[in-house]
Amino acid sequence: MVVLAASITSKSGKVLLSRQFVDMSRIRIEGLLAAFPKLVGTGPTGKQHTYVETENVRYVYQPIEALYLLLVTNKQSNILEDLDTLRLLSKIVPEYCASLDEEDIESEAFELIFAFDEVISLGHKENVTVTQVKQYCEMESQEEKLHKMVMQSKINETKDVMKRKASEIDKSKVEKSRGDRGGLKALQSMGSGILESSFKDMSISNNGSGFGNNSGFGLGNDPDSLSIKTKGRTPSSAVAPSKGLGMQLGKTQRTNQFLESLIAEGEVILEDTHPKAASSKLAAPLPTDPITLTVEEKLNVKLKRDGGLSNFDVQGTLSLQILNQGDGSIQVQIESGSNPGILYKTHPNINKDLFSNENILGLKDPNRPFPTGQASDAGVGLLKWRMQSVDESMVPLTINCWPSVSGNETYVSIEYEASSTFDLRNVVISVPLPALREAPNVRQIDGEWRYDSRNSVLEWSILLIDNSNRSGSMEFVVPPADSSAFFPISVQFSAGSTFSDLKVVNILPLGGGSPPKFTQRTHLIAESYQVV
Repeated sequence: MVVLAASITSKSGKVLLSRQFVDMSRIRIEGLLAAFPKLVGTGPTGKQHTYVETENVRYVYQPIEALYLLLVTNKQSNILEDLDTLRLLSKIVPEYCASLDEEDIESEAFELIFAFDEVISLGHKENVTVTQVKQYCEMESQEEKLHKMVMQSKINETKDVMKRKASEIDKSKVEKSRGDRGGLKALQSMGSGILESSFKDMSISNNGSGFGNNSGFGLGNDPDSLSIKTKGRTPSSAVAPSKGLGMQLGKTQRTNQFLESLIAEGEVILEDTHPKAASSKLAAPLPTDPITLTVEEKLNVKLKRDGGLSNFDVQGTLSLQILNQGDGSIQVQIESGSNPGILYKTHPNINKDLFSNENILGLKDPNRPFPTGQASDAGVGLLKWRMQSVDESMVPLTINCWPSVSGNETYVSIEYEASSTFDLRNVVISVPLPALREAPNVRQIDGEWRYDSRNSVLEWSILLIDNSNRSGSMEFVVPPADSSAFFPISVQFSAGSTFSDLKVVNILPLGGGSPPKFTQRTHLIAESYQVV
């Protein structure tokens, strides 16, 4: 009494799942399952459980909607026990596959195989119930837990070593920079007599290509003597000295050696041409006007790869920065846009009635000035607002990704479409890729690209998206990969306008007099922008 195999097939004969419980070649089980659809019509009909027999095996099967649940047994097997086994398996399959269609069976194939193994062992039925089978399949493995703990401890230990090495490298760089500054000061403090005597002994002719006794080049005790004596020289001599004279300071040689070592290890080194939002932030000038008001909105968007909007959230702030203490007694008059979906919320110390009636931001206590700070401070928050929407037309940038497998290659076409409402700056579209041995083959692109081999990410960079390029595309080729490997796609950008369209109209001094000079800064930042 041996069950040879338990299988699930479609009524057209397509094999969705098969689990063998005895040694059996693949050719034999495929032949047995291929013969089953031809024999179904010859078996008994009108019964819940049906069977058909051949010279060697017996097929015991049960229809489950558009599928067949099938047991392949030898002819000496007890058919009553086989029917009992079949009934148990027919109760187990819906526990894992609710819809009982081909896609659901294929997605839960391994779970079903594990459940079949709990019911049948070496071809014989185990004395178990549906509840026990589910319990056995869901039981936790102590060995698996131990393995995960060991792996996590190794990861943590590696991170600690990495942090310690990074700290040592930073310390060595600081010490080296201090040593370089100390050596330069020592050179400047040396007397001119030693250097001048050295130049006299060198006997170099002053023919325009070298330094002579009358060239006017020398270092005195005064550190400023260098800048004074070089004023008469042409700018080209200071920028591009003659070859072979003096030392050339820089990191070119060390950088090249480092890049060569990375290339030797198999790393792909490409020129970094994509814009970086972080560097642009650092390069932003510090405020010089007495009063600076900053309107900032952070955008969080999650788009679906097949179309549609999963999340759209805008959070904005208006902050005030005052450099001089005498300019603190003021009120700020603003003008908001016509967007009805924005909800404003003032700071607790702001007069809410004044803002609601006159769109003026002022403190509840008019005798109390606004706090002041340095130019590098973030400022004081006056107003916050938030907007959420399910309207996909509000999205400033949409991304469409179309991967398609052709032979041994995957062709990926990506296109963007930008709304005419915003001009986007420093746009970086990051596309995750499967693990590659070399950089992807970029066939066509509107903009620049860069491949991050360590993180396996392809970065598509566009400096500015305006009316001249509201849409663009990129196409690249990689080895065969599943379409889900190219998601989620992350996008970074900034803009000089906001959804709220909030503007500062005027600064009202409470002590009278002319309004102080002020500057308004407005920018929109994509804090989290993904296509999933």
